[in-house]
Amino acid sequence: MLVLMAMLAGLVGPRLFQKVGSSKIKIAQAQIELLTSALDTYRLDVGRYPTTEYGLAALRKQPDGVKNWDGPYLSKDVPPDPWQVSYHYKAPGKDGPFALYTLGLDETEGGVDEDQDVGAF
Repeated sequence: MLVLMAMLAGLVGPRLFQKVGSSKIKIAQAQIELLTSALDTYRLDVGRYPTTEYGLAALRKQPDGVKNWDGPYLSKDVPPDPWQVSYHYKAPGKDGPFALYTLGLDETEGGVDEDQDVGAF
């Protein structure tokens, strides 16, 4: 009986862990979409995206000297990514007006599965 349970765990376990990893990637994508929407609303009010210095905190608290801020743009504080690390935000971004991304589980550029980078660069 114990051998059968060990064999079953050996077959099912890796698939379950793979699902956890893909779920975290989907959560990161959903959070980035929510944050992007809040950033777009900020831009509509203020006329530009928050600077890198102000960062995503500008979605919750009005930065000094910023006029027409009509937030908060998020009902709660900015969440960490699914791996409990802060999202990366830079303005301007490499390919657009801002970069908003997570580097995944390994916190290094590139990677596959749970180590892949997710977001807009």
